[in-house]
Amino acid sequence: MTDKMIAKLKDIYARYEELSQKMSDPAVISDTAEWTKTAKAQAEIAETAQKYAEYTEAERRLNDAAEAEKTESDPEMKEMAQEEIQRAKADMERLREELKLLLLPRDPNDGKNVVMEIRGGVGGEEAALFAGELLRMYSMYAQRRGWRTEVLSASETELGGVKEGVVLIEGEGVFSRLKFESGVHQVKRVPETESSGRIQTSTATVAVLPEAEEVDFHIDPGDLKIDTFRSSGAGGQHINKTESAIRITHLPTGVVVECQDERSQYKNKDRAMKILRSKLYEAEQEKQNAAIAAQRRSQVGSGDRSERIRTYNFPQGRVTDHRLAGDVKNFAIDAVVNGGLDPVIDALVTADQAARLVEARDNY
Repeated sequence: MTDKMIAKLKDIYARYEELSQKMSDPAVISDTAEWTKTAKAQAEIAETAQKYAEYTEAERRLNDAAEAEKTESDPEMKEMAQEEIQRAKADMERLREELKLLLLPRDPNDGKNVVMEIRGGVGGEEAALFAGELLRMYSMYAQRRGWRTEVLSASETELGGVKEGVVLIEGEGVFSRLKFESGVHQVKRVPETESSGRIQTSTATVAVLPEAEEVDFHIDPGDLKIDTFRSSGAGGQHINKTESAIRITHLPTGVVVECQDERSQYKNKDRAMKILRSKLYEAEQEKQNAAIAAQRRSQVGSGDRSERIRTYNFPQGRVTDHRLAGDVKNFAIDAVVNGGLDPVIDALVTADQAARLVEARDNY
């Protein structure tokens, strides 16, 4: 590792020790807010600090074994020292690579929940059916990961497709995994609506927004125009009699959000505000980080919704992610569409880390 990396790791370890001592301070323990803030700051650097401690310990073992190898006259002890030198070197090399990844700048949204929007694109009813299948795929993936899902809004077609679906996904590290899913998804297959057996290409778009809490992004109530209206679609007499559906317009930006899935006007408003807050939060981040976004558009996980990121080819039984190279870009379609997304996302995470390591070389 370079001197610059070592200096940074020493600073992180010193900060970790400082925070650990602070957490045992009676004054901090008695202040719940301060203790929580300190614990969160410590947790963010804990893995890096602990890995660095392991690295320094391996370095100490290497130096001790090297000294023993030089001074020992007993052949058996000398051989043991040589074996320890090899073990310590291997440990140092492994920890060096792990620490390089830990020193990469972290996305501040990685720990957030996600508001995911899925819309049918080109292809009419077949595109809506595909969008519905993507919604099912992500729901099954969330279940495998132990995450919680809540459909905030859904506009279904007569054949069971989804024109537009918005789902909240809550759990540990949700955004860090799903942020790579933003973009245009393409499907190639013979649609149920096609009588001649021709393969059709259709698309759906996926947008992954970090859920924004009120502390992340403040919305001035004076900037909102809130309308109520009667829900449309199936629902019986209640739908026709009660204006429970909500439409919220953010006047400064023109962003409009509608929610009509719940019978309670209050619940619909709460859901609509979650979606609106996340949309405005994302827009503000994109504006503030335009330079960074321009750099990352050439990397894995750019999140550009105009970019075709993946093709689901049913006749060939494979899913191809166009941001990956070689054999690693193809995956078994049956596993993926039934929620087995981890191999795809793992490959994207690895490629993203590799690209950022190259970018970070100048800094270290």
